[in-house]
Amino acid sequence: MGVRNYLIEGVSCTGKTSVCKELRRRGYHAINGDRELAYQGDPETGEPLDGLGHENHIWRVYDVRALVDKHDEPVTFFCGGSRNFPKFIDLFDGVFVLDVDLDTLNRRLDGRPEEEWGGRPAERALIVRLHRTKEDVPRNGVVLDATAPLASVVDEILRRVMLAPSK
Repeated sequence: MGVRNYLIEGVSCTGKTSVCKELRRRGYHAINGDRELAYQGDPETGEPLDGLGHENHIWRVYDVRALVDKHDEPVTFFCGGSRNFPKFIDLFDGVFVLDVDLDTLNRRLDGRPEEEWGGRPAERALIVRLHRTKEDVPRNGVVLDATAPLASVVDEILRRVMLAPSK
């Protein structure tokens, strides 16, 4: 969608959806990948699967590629988590990884209703483990402190994007 495209990743409860909403509010083109691109599938093959599982929360690679190939926006932000990000991460001009400390993560998880991902004890335990190991997020991203106020986090993303050279 954008001439330049950026991925905003992070474990659950780091603020990806909030950043997406704030970017949109400010007039930027932002895609909520968890709502617009995600489905349950095999991270290697992309084959759709029945049932829910964190390890099968993936994005439709062909949709990501098609969106990146369009150039009707100066910049597009893809916000959300995907277990198959290695299949499309090379398409982005940059990657931002939102990060919070464990106390903030737990406080945010405390506010999640049970029917939302992270609201159940087993999901919460997985999120805390993934927070500790960082195994579920891109290693080549710019890590941003997402404990800062939302406006400051978005300001920092925009500052870095505006300084980045085009491909």
